[in-house]
Amino acid sequence: QVQLVESGGGLVQPGGSLRLSCAASGRIFSIAAMGWYRQAPGKQRELVATIGSGGSTNYADSVKGRFTISGDNAKNTVNLQMNSLKPEDTAVYYCNLVIKATSGAYPRDYWGQGTQVTVSS
Repeated sequence: QVQLVESGGGLVQPGGSLRLSCAASGRIFSIAAMGWYRQAPGKQRELVATIGSGGSTNYADSVKGRFTISGDNAKNTVNLQMNSLKPEDTAVYYCNLVIKATSGAYPRDYWGQGTQVTVSS
């Protein structure tokens, strides 16, 4: 079984910064991709940023230039550095890892428990 534990959310003023972290533990053979998603009240969950096993990154247009995703496959961690935060960034943030438990297993999606980020003055 694989578990993901997130940390780093909180309350920050507009223009401030936060760093989210997600650590995976358990039976992990390899990680195909890592990402962060968010869900604001009354809205669907949306992609924030992803990073592939080769290091290629993808960002939502709304966060480009402000957020940076980084991953460490050796440590099974993924981070999201969020700068110049805006009130519209307020949401619950979820990490997502696509993991193979064994060499012969199919990749599976795993999700963190979610961490609240609130941007308000």
